[in-house]
Amino acid sequence: MRTAIIGAGIAGIATAIRLASEHHEVTVFEANDYPGGKLSEFEQNGYRFDAGPSLFTMPTYVEELFQVAGEDMSPHFQYERLPLVCRYQWNDDLVLYGWADPLAFASEIEAKLSVPAQKVLNFLKKCQNKYETTGHIFLNKSLHKVSTWLNMPVVKAMLKIPQMDIFTTMNAVHERELGHPKLVQLFNRFATYNGSNPYQAPGILTIIPHFEHGIGAFYPKGGMYQITKSLWTLAQRKGVDFRFGQKVESILTQEGRVVGIKVNGEDKAYDQVVSNMDVYHTYKKLLPQAKHPEKTLNQPRSTSALIFYWGIRHSFPDLHLHNIFFSDDYRAEFDALAAGTINDDPTVYVNISSKCDASDAPSGCENWFVMVNVPPNDGTQDWDALIDRTRKNILKKLTERLGLPIETLIDGESILDPRTIESRTSSYQGALYGTSSNNQMAAFLRHPNFSNRLENLYFCGGSAHPGGGIPLCLLSAKIVHDLIKST
Repeated sequence: MRTAIIGAGIAGIATAIRLASEHHEVTVFEANDYPGGKLSEFEQNGYRFDAGPSLFTMPTYVEELFQVAGEDMSPHFQYERLPLVCRYQWNDDLVLYGWADPLAFASEIEAKLSVPAQKVLNFLKKCQNKYETTGHIFLNKSLHKVSTWLNMPVVKAMLKIPQMDIFTTMNAVHERELGHPKLVQLFNRFATYNGSNPYQAPGILTIIPHFEHGIGAFYPKGGMYQITKSLWTLAQRKGVDFRFGQKVESILTQEGRVVGIKVNGEDKAYDQVVSNMDVYHTYKKLLPQAKHPEKTLNQPRSTSALIFYWGIRHSFPDLHLHNIFFSDDYRAEFDALAAGTINDDPTVYVNISSKCDASDAPSGCENWFVMVNVPPNDGTQDWDALIDRTRKNILKKLTERLGLPIETLIDGESILDPRTIESRTSSYQGALYGTSSNNQMAAFLRHPNFSNRLENLYFCGGSAHPGGGIPLCLLSAKIVHDLIKST
């Protein structure tokens, strides 16, 4: 079988590995001159930065790709489990450490917030139970195939739906289970892992903390880009042909089925096509004449990001790999996002990979990846003004919290905003996770991993089921592979 994959994002690469390992002839077409999509890297002034995702969870999904390919992973990709997942700080200078060990984390919370450790442990256990009841079933398979629903594990899971908090919100669950406003805010932040609003997103998403405090958070040796690099080179060893700088112009169809693609004005025949491009742009740009699933394409977008990449001429021993500086009013932040703007007191995430790999920054310096959640680019925002204002607000917050004038320490700056995210990765409106998960039916409204209208057309990546983020993108590749294998 000859397969064309549109886009060398992490899901496209993973799909290529799976298919090539079963002797498909796979060609990946990528408009950029590098692999990885959002999961890329760059250097400036002697500082190395991972440009996109900065948190690594569920490493078994990477390991599985090496197993599928019949290779030992250890010579090509290594990682370590983080004892500390995240350092949290509030505007009143309370600092709380999110230890990976649940008991240590719960004890920290009891000591700092006077919430009984057992209460926290009970909640984390409920998060685990929700994940084990539903996650393996609904994240690993297509929700849009009847066969997914015709087995006993699914029947058992459906009987437990009332316990899954589907019909309430994440925030309501956290207020009910945890109570303390700061602890509620801490756990509400997990909604941002798929670009959602904790005051709207369904409570079943409280499975997300289990990824960090149950399974663990990890750091790939050499940085996040090593995920891309190791899988890209694995795909090449399996015979996958990567065509960089070759932008697909259209998907060719004939009598209700896909027959190939057009690249550089040339028609190329393929037995099947997998799009790792955003579903919205796949239809609007590559299939303009086809009937579009408008209800799906018009779903609200997830949040985007505004990222400042700063070289910092100083070392902050109190900071760690992952750091969060919370706002005073979390609800106001999300209200601002819903209104298409950025609150003046945003929660700020600071990732410093030089804490794990000193070579990422000059001696005595640190590489800061500074991010705030922002709305998708709907065409109404004055981004230049928003970026300027938000930069000042971030610098003010970090200066006050860390006690040093941060702006005077900046040694070079690059900026990524929703406009550049869209232009570089074809993510519609710069949304990081495709559509949002702000209602109970969001999972079913996300585009399936196959086309209902065009035979031999498949979809992987963050805009298709099961969603955005590295683990879910890798799962989308597995689902596509299984669908193709079953035809």
